[in-house]
Amino acid sequence: MNKTKVAAILGAAALALSACGGNSSDNKSSNGGDGGNKASSDYTACLVSDAGGWNDKSFNQSAKEGLERAVEELGVADKTAESKSSADFQPNVDSLVDSGCDLVIGVGFNLNDAISRAAKNNENINFALIDDQFKDPLSNERALVFNTQEAAYLAGYSAAAMTKTGKVATFGGIQIPSVTIFMDGFVDGVARYNADHGTNVEVLGWDKDAQTGQFTNTFDDQSKGTETAQQLINQGADIIMPVAGPVGLGAAAAAQTEGDVLIIGVDSDWYESAPNYKDIILTSVQKDIGSAVFDTVQAGSEGNFSSENYLGTLENGGVKLAPFHDFESELPEGLQDELDAIQQEIIDGKTVVESDAAFEK
Repeated sequence: MNKTKVAAILGAAALALSACGGNSSDNKSSNGGDGGNKASSDYTACLVSDAGGWNDKSFNQSAKEGLERAVEELGVADKTAESKSSADFQPNVDSLVDSGCDLVIGVGFNLNDAISRAAKNNENINFALIDDQFKDPLSNERALVFNTQEAAYLAGYSAAAMTKTGKVATFGGIQIPSVTIFMDGFVDGVARYNADHGTNVEVLGWDKDAQTGQFTNTFDDQSKGTETAQQLINQGADIIMPVAGPVGLGAAAAAQTEGDVLIIGVDSDWYESAPNYKDIILTSVQKDIGSAVFDTVQAGSEGNFSSENYLGTLENGGVKLAPFHDFESELPEGLQDELDAIQQEIIDGKTVVESDAAFEK
């Protein structure tokens, strides 16, 4: 790929991602407390981002939207801390603890150690963690996790039905369970389509059995997403599911520049959250992180915080396949009926989408 093409792709990606704000902010002041029976206006819910930042068009943004909804609908106060790198995790968590938060939520697998350490040292404050379970759960900890392999299975099936080259792909940001769970489901969904239709659609970028594949080793550097996507495109993939936070926007830029490659978004509905790329968004594998955050804040503000984990599934709507939007009219005849039937199979337990990263119901 020539330098002019790379520059054009990266420029498009940069336009799609707003500049990140400061390190921390608060919406209202609060005296903090023990997270018990308080009026909502005296309750402070706090959120620490992963390194992708609040405008990642992905899980950080979804979590922040859930917190903002809680502020608007419940009248709680909020404070946030935006992490620029892993070095910020513990200092950001500690700063929110010290500022009087009643609830501190960490966004992402990488915040596990920082949140766990703070929870152990601050029994009067409640904590939650998105996308991972606590290693030794305490009574003031709650995990907000999602069996995204279920919705990714539907995405893989859809990709196999829509490919024109017979090759689809997925790649990750960092090889962690909250990433590979998507990739596992995607691969199995393609395999299901092949079995049902006698086709031989190939998946590039991830070998589920060996648990090896392509990773950019970053959630931040969009140029890595562009490079990885271009490699997969050069190998023949015409539908790609990047599981890499903001790095995925780099993949979308590559696909848009190519002109005949589609993207499957993750975490949020990219047709809505990344509208600059809506013309190439086939669908998205959504996690309803916002509602999980809102519900946790609401329970805490009402004095009903529970350490019981939240698990998002197809059955409870915590994960889902987004609409096909502009591609609705291009779906093969009968595909939507097939997807509806498979989704019901998964809900009923007749089809179990397996992943080493899946959470027990």
